[in-house]
Amino acid sequence: MSADRVEEAERAEETGGVAAEGVATMAATANAVRYYSVAPGVRLNVRRGPGTAYGIVRVLPEGARIPIYCQTPGTNVSGPFGTSNIWDNIDDGEFVADAYVQTGSDGYVRPRCS
Repeated sequence: MSADRVEEAERAEETGGVAAEGVATMAATANAVRYYSVAPGVRLNVRRGPGTAYGIVRVLPEGARIPIYCQTPGTNVSGPFGTSNIWDNIDDGEFVADAYVQTGSDGYVRPRCS
């Protein structure tokens, strides 16, 4: 958040204005879930945990777009987008290898899973 927005929020809190609501809405929007594409031509295994030793829950079809709620380290995997130990949490207890997801980054793009 810019310094101007912080000052605006502080002024709104002091005066009971509406700007504080706008700041809260901006924070919620920044944490909004974004969808990412699975590598073209890939049917991607969804696993129970962040690694290849975890059981397969389901398989995503070619052309799937997935939400990433958080990311965590796990088994190293090589895929179309490089080699990585980052695993993406796409649902409760469901993870996919980030090396198969087009996030536009070699690193973390979402918060770490807790």
